[in-house]
Parts: sequence; structure tokens; C-alpha cells
Amino acid sequence: MGNILNYLDWRGDLTFEQSPFNEVDNLILACFSYLDLDEMAEVKNGNTLSVEELFAAFSRREMKKDLKAESAFLQNTPVLLEKMACSERFRKCTVGGFVNEILFSQAQQFAAVTIGLDDGTTYISFRGTDDTIVGWKEDFNLSNGVVPSHRKALEYLETHGTYIQSMLRIGGHSKGGNLAMYTAMQCSDILQEKLLSVYDNDGPGFPGGFFSPGRVESVLPKVTRIIPEASVIGMLLSHQKDPRIVASTQKGILQHDAFTWEVMGPSFIEKESLTRRAAASDRSLHKWIDHMDEKQREHLIGELFSVLEATGADTISQIQEGGLKSLAAMVRQLDKLEPQSKAMVQELITGLFGSWLELLPLPELDKKRFLP
Repeated sequence: MGNILNYLDWRGDLTFEQSPFNEVDNLILACFSYLDLDEMAEVKNGNTLSVEELFAAFSRREMKKDLKAESAFLQNTPVLLEKMACSERFRKCTVGGFVNEILFSQAQQFAAVTIGLDDGTTYISFRGTDDTIVGWKEDFNLSNGVVPSHRKALEYLETHGTYIQSMLRIGGHSKGGNLAMYTAMQCSDILQEKLLSVYDNDGPGFPGGFFSPGRVESVLPKVTRIIPEASVIGMLLSHQKDPRIVASTQKGILQHDAFTWEVMGPSFIEKESLTRRAAASDRSLHKWIDHMDEKQREHLIGELFSVLEATGADTISQIQEGGLKSLAAMVRQLDKLEPQSKAMVQELITGLFGSWLELLPLPELDKKRFLP
């Protein structure tokens, strides 16, 4: 057993003719969009490079140094590129159409890239969010309906998908999975006919009734939704498709990192259901968020993340690494909230961080507060 990096070691010598495109290839290309290609003019404005040419240019610019201070998730992306460039399966695939637009006024970021595959199809990959607290907050905020990233993603698909002659696959991880679902449901009929498949890799959902039934019915057969067994982000709000549940080498909410999903051969290792703790977290999230209007959801999300941000951590994993110190900071901020918000956020914290909390030597008061 391994992950998508191991998959490239094991099966990278197989062309798409020898072994057709599969769900693991999808996750590789979904994660590919996390690469920092901002300085790579060769893959912008109509320019393209093969994956092996991109890796050579990427290495020359020593962009790996820029990523060393990033999260563990982002540190894996240059390794992913290198393994793809050394593989028969991906090295000649073409990369282009890279965009990365940061919308400061709306606190939104949109990035996407187009990859032409040797099987004659094209995969459009929408970038998601990493394991930063800011990134998780953006995922939660997607629950409030259409945001600028949705409009940018639809514009990207309409622009690039129209002139691409091949059949299309679209997908993404986290926010990217949500964007893939949105564009598939909202794009023109002509583009929908060109869609071979849509991949939502642990992306958040949408408010109930967000899409018209006709659109859902036409696109749903093409959708593959994949979540880890302790999914949090991928269980937010309503989804039109039941998920495939896969194993991860991580615990709890850290399973959102797609590099931890377990692979065997051309497939993920599947699980029958969510973990007990993830199911409890899902119930807590739906109990509060699903029954709120936009302003109420926005307020609750703001209160929840004020508690997480009080730790001073940048990432979810740093919160957990902080142990009792992180918990103490969270409790102090929690006690500043209004009684109703405090009750809701406390239950959400228990659902989200239950696996971590159970491992801590909690004081008796905090045991009663957070653990059943």
C-alpha cells in the first residue's frame, strides 16, 4: 500500500494505452494544480510545455526553495512533478492555461491548469485549498453559495473548454472539487456534451436546492466523488452524489491531505463507511449549518475560526502539534463567545477534533466540556 507518489513509482511505466485513465490518475492531476507556477510564463497565455520540459524549467528556477516553508501538503507537489516527469505515463502530457488570480477585495483565490493527456483527452484541474486554517475557512465559506471563485472557474471552463477539441475531464481537490462540480452543472449544453467525467475529491457541497434538477440529472452519471473515511470538508452541506470512501494513513481531519490517501494498483483502498468520529462530526455540522441562513452561517463560521485562530497556528496540523497549549488558547477564546455561539462552536470543536482531544491528558473540566 502507498499513496499517489508510490503509484507513480509502481505504475508510471504504463502508458494510458496500456492502462486506461483511472481514479488515482485523477487525484494526481487534481493535486498538480497546487504547483506554484506563477513564474512560469511557458505555461500561460496559450503557451504549453510537456511535463518533462516543465520539470526541467521548474528545477532551473529553484522553485523548490520557495516551497520549503510551505505546508507539508505543498512540499509534496514538486516531488509529484518530478515523478510525473520521470514516468512514461505523464512525461509527454502537455501543460498550459495556467492562471492564478488573487482577489484581495473578496479574500478569494482562483487557480487552474489544463493538462493534455496521451489518451487524447484533456483534464482541467481546479486548485483547492491546502491544510492552512485560512484555507479551511475558505472551504467553509463556500457553503454560502456563489463566490467569485465559482464565476472565475466557469469562465475558465467556457473559455478553454470551447477551443479544446478533445473530450474533457474536470476535477479538483477540496475547493477545487467544489469548483469542478459547479462548472459542470452550470456550463453550456455544448460543453456538457464534451464532459467525459467530473471528479470531486473531498470538496465541500452546496446549499440544498442549489442546482436545478435537470442539470443534476444530466451531469450526475459523469460524477465521481471521493472522500477519506474521516472526511470533514467533503461532508459539508448537500451533495448530489454518494461518495466513494477511501483509506488514509492519517488520523481525523488531517486526512483531508490527498497525499495520505491509500492506493493499491490502479485504485484506492476503499472503506465501507465513515469513522465513528467523522460521522459524529458530520452530524454536528449538519445540525447547525444546514438550518441557518447565509448571515447566520457566516457568523457561526467566523466564531468557529476565531477559536482556531486563537492558537496562533497557521495550519490544522500545527494546532494538534500544540497539544494542551493549543487547547488552552481555544478554550480562552471559546469562553469569550456569546452563550448560544459558545454552545454551537463547542459542539463543532468536539466533532472536528474529537480524535485529537481523546489523546490529550485533559483536565476533568475539559473532559466534561468536550468529550461524551
